[in-house]
Amino acid sequence: MPPPGAYPGELALPETSQPLRITVLDYGPSHCEEREITDVESLTAYRERDSVTWVNVQGLGDEARLRRIAEIFSIHPLALADAVNVGQRPKFESYELHHFLIARMAEMEADDRLGFEQVSIVFAKGYVVMFQEDPGDCFDPVRARIRSGAPVRHAGADFLAYALLDCLIDNFFPVIETLGEHLERLEDEVMMRPTRRTLGEIQRIRRSLLLLHRTAWQQRDAANAFMREEKSHFTPAQQIYLRDAYDHAAQAIDTIETYRELTVGLMDIYLSSISNRMNEVMKVLTIIGSFFIPLTFVVGVYGMNFEDMPELHQPWGYPAVWVVMILIALAMYRYFYRKGWISIEDIEEIEGRSRTSDAEPRPPSSSAGAPR
Repeated sequence: MPPPGAYPGELALPETSQPLRITVLDYGPSHCEEREITDVESLTAYRERDSVTWVNVQGLGDEARLRRIAEIFSIHPLALADAVNVGQRPKFESYELHHFLIARMAEMEADDRLGFEQVSIVFAKGYVVMFQEDPGDCFDPVRARIRSGAPVRHAGADFLAYALLDCLIDNFFPVIETLGEHLERLEDEVMMRPTRRTLGEIQRIRRSLLLLHRTAWQQRDAANAFMREEKSHFTPAQQIYLRDAYDHAAQAIDTIETYRELTVGLMDIYLSSISNRMNEVMKVLTIIGSFFIPLTFVVGVYGMNFEDMPELHQPWGYPAVWVVMILIALAMYRYFYRKGWISIEDIEEIEGRSRTSDAEPRPPSSSAGAPR
């Protein structure tokens, strides 16, 4: 972001910006031209055509060329600043010469973590200029429809902007599905063998769903503002498609909220499982301690050194004490069993869980100072 007090419209290029890669897709009912642009000045020729021109700018690493693109397509300085200074919330704005739409593209990164990329769309009659942070996007289906001569070839730039926004909204569903698959796996893990790693995974997915929910909500508001724009060139038949995109955004929000509630339930199940497991361990330790309390008393009394101790010189005295202690232990077990405090099934279940825990692979210990 620009420093506080900076002049409105000042550009703050991201430090990790990629070099500009500009592609042009110009189409009409009877033609479709696709090419990559190296000279920004060649974009001037597309302003004079009656067709629809889609200019895709990938990378934000050249301020001079970005400003020249803005001059060619009469992009307002504030709109260009919002497109370049990434991290803006999804929104829709109308300027005197064009409309401006900011959306975010959700994607699952290589380490199964949620990532977002800002996509800025400037459109007016005859052209759409799209700015992306990095190369690569989810718009191949839109390109395929344009190449195949779909009805989008007979519509204007407004409809292309809608198609791009609808593609961004639909791209939320594969990400939501991936997070849902992780939650199903964690649900089984919480029920069977919860660990600290399980708790960390639940919290990570919960945080991802929170970010996804906030972004989807803002994207829905942008779609709603786009749908209600009075200056658009949409026909009544095309307005139906905008309502469909709005419905998709609402459906994504509902699914995300369902998964967020599921993470809260998994957290409660995890805490209950850990508490029950601790109670079972304490139960076993308490029973073992209860067995040894009278035995320790007998051994302590029998081992006292005094002259008048009975059976001091009797050869059967030592085995007799063992018999007494065994009888006491059996009597206590029978008493605990009749009271319902202990059963054979409880002992077998605890031993089975202990063997399962010992058989689980343990994660390698991290070195000092390593990120957790």
